[in-house]
Amino acid sequence: MAKKKEFLLDGLDCPSCAAKIEENVKKLEGINNVSLNFIKKTLTVEIDSETNVEKIKNIVTKIEPDVEVLDSPSSKKNGHSHEHEEDFDRKLEVIRLFSSLAIFIIALLISDPFYLKLSLYFAAYLISGGKVLVRSFKNIIKGNVFDENFLMSIATIGAISIGEYPEAVGVMVFYEIGELLQNIAIDNSKRSIKALLDIRPDYANLLKDGKEIKVSPEEVKKGDLIIVKPGERIPLDGIVVKGSSLVDTSALTGESVPRTVKKDDKVMSGFINQNGLLTIKVEKEYSESTISKILDLVENASAKKAKTEKLITRFAKYYTPVVVLSAIALALLPPLLTGAPFNEWFRRALIFLVISCPCGLVVSIPLGYFAGIGKLSKHGILVKGGNYIDILKKLDTIIFDKTGTLTKGVFEVVKIATFNGIDEKEILKIAAAAEKHSNHPIAESIKRKFGRQINDKVIEQYEEISGHGIRAKIEGKDVLVGNKKLMEKFNIKTPEVNFNGTLVFVAINDKLAGYIGISDEIKPGVPDVTKNLKKLGIRKTVMLTGDNRKVAEAVAKEIGIDEYYYELLPGDKVKFFEKFKNGVSTAFVGDGINDAPVLTRADVGIAMGGLGSDAAIEAADVVIMDDDISKLIDSIKISRKTLKITWENISIVFGIKVLFLTLGALGLTDMWGAVFADVGVTLIAIFNSLRILKK
Repeated sequence: MAKKKEFLLDGLDCPSCAAKIEENVKKLEGINNVSLNFIKKTLTVEIDSETNVEKIKNIVTKIEPDVEVLDSPSSKKNGHSHEHEEDFDRKLEVIRLFSSLAIFIIALLISDPFYLKLSLYFAAYLISGGKVLVRSFKNIIKGNVFDENFLMSIATIGAISIGEYPEAVGVMVFYEIGELLQNIAIDNSKRSIKALLDIRPDYANLLKDGKEIKVSPEEVKKGDLIIVKPGERIPLDGIVVKGSSLVDTSALTGESVPRTVKKDDKVMSGFINQNGLLTIKVEKEYSESTISKILDLVENASAKKAKTEKLITRFAKYYTPVVVLSAIALALLPPLLTGAPFNEWFRRALIFLVISCPCGLVVSIPLGYFAGIGKLSKHGILVKGGNYIDILKKLDTIIFDKTGTLTKGVFEVVKIATFNGIDEKEILKIAAAAEKHSNHPIAESIKRKFGRQINDKVIEQYEEISGHGIRAKIEGKDVLVGNKKLMEKFNIKTPEVNFNGTLVFVAINDKLAGYIGISDEIKPGVPDVTKNLKKLGIRKTVMLTGDNRKVAEAVAKEIGIDEYYYELLPGDKVKFFEKFKNGVSTAFVGDGINDAPVLTRADVGIAMGGLGSDAAIEAADVVIMDDDISKLIDSIKISRKTLKITWENISIVFGIKVLFLTLGALGLTDMWGAVFADVGVTLIAIFNSLRILKK
């Protein structure tokens, strides 16, 4: 049986090599769903045999000999110790490169003796480029020729061979400094994005034998009591058993207004306790908690890559070999065909090679999607992959479930009518007994109105008829409780009732006893959301509901829905949804609990009110963590901004590459321009990607 496994590729800093690793691992038998995240330096696979683990490690070390493959991101060098080690390595790198820069500048300034000048050049070259030369040599031995190490090695050695010492050394020094700046920029970008998701609890205050013990959240069991002090993050999902406080829910929901919690209220891991002392009974262990699921979902979102990311990966695979062959042709053909000086065309070919490295595209595009996913998470919108950002950007039709999505889903009994000598109390008692085992909002409203517990002994028989209602024997009476269809099914006539809400009919011993009128309010701001969707270019909005025509028509008219379909059974929603999938991008927005079949069929399934709902997180592609439907607008706007900036990066990097490749071929730029076209453009694209995080 295949299981998911994640590796940390410690030391991976070559984007094109990362693409090669992913491509080669995909070719292994018994391995599925391969995804390499260059930003996080993780390789995620579904694997059916441990023997394939060694094959994966062999592929990685063959392509990148200096990369250490760890079995999981948490198996070694994790947390603060890993960060300290990286910081120390970075300081050594800075010392190495700026030492080589100082030696290079001294070599430029002195004129005699020549052997000293030449010695300084070679010292600066070896100090700055030693790693590049060694990596290039190792890769050539293993058959991996076309990478950035090879390009830089051949370009600078070629420059030395024709006596261009300052240019060769300067290019290597500034290339490596540029790579250092690029890595620093990527690390800072990752930290900026991770800061948006800095919601992982560090500890829990466990109550044990009357004493408070600080432990890891993973050590706390279901049923344990924990203490959360003011200013601390709630580490696990649970119920408040003592105390009251304001809690900041913004890390999960994006909602800036604090929420009041008191005894018997549910709280989620990730909330921040602001002012009171809370004692909480844990309901879920850490691995099943809301915070754990959110972090897992966000951190693995990169596994589902957008088409743009896949396109660039394929492009990079063929691009470098084509450019290398073009450089060879540039060096050889003009001298052979026209008799032009070989040195000049060889020099142009070397410049051409340096310019060609595709790092800017391979780094900035995944970084852009990573930033977009982080930004959406900060708004309380969880997106399961970059591919869904693409779909959100180009949505054509949005289909809504009514109850709990467009309306509050909080039903109230507002009318009771009786017939054949039955009084209201009897109607309510019979209906509440029939609905005793149902957790549907309509059933809950009837039980709440009745206000008393129903003894199980009064229910002698019970049958739920899907999409219709309940058939039961209660206190010796044959009872039907449900919609008009249920009454028609058993040949019981019902009157025409003009009521803007849901009617629940009650029949006793094959005679209509009465009906209960239940209404539901439209959520505040919903009409504004539908208007704004039109402004964003959404062509059609549709509502699906199990309510009757009058209710559906009234709701659709009030909120400005284009089309509506009513009296639908659960299975009907899938059928009706299919008619709108005619080659256009379609989203379904539901409550994530009863709408799973439709959520999974949509191009993008969006679950509303998903806070703490396992069903919502499981079924949907996008989860809006609170009940704020206006975040649908945010999700589309942020997705469009992400795509806009991503395509800006493609245009900037590709445009400048083509320009400088042309200038290099024509002899109109030098090695310094080549370094800018490689490292400089990558830095521009990285910083442009970070604009996604701004308001």
